[in-house]
Amino acid sequence: MLRWFWLSVLVIVLDQITKVLASSLLVLHEPVRVMPMFNFTLMHNTGAAFSFLSDASGWQRWFFTVVALGVSAVLVAWIRRLPPNDRWLAAALALILGGALGNVIDRLLLGHVVDFIQVYYDRWYWPAFNIADSAITVGAIMLIIDSLLGHFFRQEKDAPHTPHK
Repeated sequence: MLRWFWLSVLVIVLDQITKVLASSLLVLHEPVRVMPMFNFTLMHNTGAAFSFLSDASGWQRWFFTVVALGVSAVLVAWIRRLPPNDRWLAAALALILGGALGNVIDRLLLGHVVDFIQVYYDRWYWPAFNIADSAITVGAIMLIIDSLLGHFFRQEKDAPHTPHK
């Protein structure tokens, strides 16, 4: 199942490239309208999801880095143990792994995570996010779908074929 790590690497590369572009082309906290309900807005997040603990004294940088590295180690072990036909679950875990490591790179090099994608409706703004966050979200949704439906599909696929009489 190591063949799925290419997806993690792809997420990391796309995430880092887009963050470098956002950091060099955008001005901090100044939205650039792309289309209705969608802006590019450079923001620096020192906390976790939805800026959780962003106003803490700095310890959160190392805490979230250690947590992400620990989760990444578990994901690598999990992916390595998957059977070859478990592609959906492997892709989900690889997306989460790539997203987690993409944000860890930011925390280690910059002390914050670079966010730049902003979605809004009228005066209600969703917290800014990035490609790594998107990969984590898609991977988590896939993981939920797998936990609800994957076992059923794997049983169907692995069940022995009995001919009809």
